[in-house]
Amino acid sequence: MKTYHKSELAKLADVSYSTFYRFLKNRRTELNAMGINPNAQTFRGDGLKYICKEYNINLPEEEPEVKKHIKFR
Repeated sequence: MKTYHKSELAKLADVSYSTFYRFLKNRRTELNAMGINPNAQTFRGDGLKYICKEYNINLPEEEPEVKKHIKFR
């Protein structure tokens, strides 16, 4: 699963960074219970799923893996 920065999640939620930060601050106990620091700059895994569920954020589809170029000879 891809890692997202707080600023990226705020844009996806269509809110300002400060509003998104207040949202995280209000859910500090839930995030701490999952072992996630609300002051972290990036989120992934269960923390990202929880934030997306609570804030109703639809993440874009994961980018397909780019295949490396194979030498001709």
